[in-house]
Amino acid sequence: MERIIIGIAGGTGSGKTTIAKKIFNAFKDEAVILSHDFYYKPHEDMPFEERAKVNYDHPDSLETELLVAHVKQLKEGCAIKHPTYDFTSHARTGWVDMEPKQIIIVEGILIFTNKDLCDLCDVKLFVHTDADVRFIRRLRRDVEVRGRSMDSVMNQYLNTVKPMHEQFVEPSKAKADIIIPEGGHNVIAISMIVDGIRKKLSHKD
Repeated sequence: MERIIIGIAGGTGSGKTTIAKKIFNAFKDEAVILSHDFYYKPHEDMPFEERAKVNYDHPDSLETELLVAHVKQLKEGCAIKHPTYDFTSHARTGWVDMEPKQIIIVEGILIFTNKDLCDLCDVKLFVHTDADVRFIRRLRRDVEVRGRSMDSVMNQYLNTVKPMHEQFVEPSKAKADIIIPEGGHNVIAISMIVDGIRKKLSHKD
């Protein structure tokens, strides 16, 4: 079976996960989603206070080589065990079985900064959303879902998220085949992408 790998990148809060889920829902049992977020380094030797200070927006904070290996295995039709990660405790929490499917969706803010990972993607999407909208979404998510204080979210955004976005994420947009404005709210773009994937699959078959 020929498999197609869809890479979805974009800044924090841009709507990457929403896009990934909408593509996934269009194909259901034919697709899987593999998030770069699963692959944050565990830092098991660090106390929580030290883990909280790590720059999680730098490429070095992730085990991207493991993600690349897993994507290659899925592409070859082999099952994997991918890590899971808890953002509240900044810790790896376990491993989950994943079976290979015809469509492998890989999403994360930094996936196009790694050449090997970028080269594996048959279709590369970059989700572009204005910085103020992205910040508001991140603030709401981190406070309501991840149990962070408003001050900690704002400090992290100013000290690491924003500068890392400008250094790594935004330049990686040049690697994209398609740039999607306004993330998951862009119904027309999503529909066109889903139709394009269907055509690509029929061509592979």
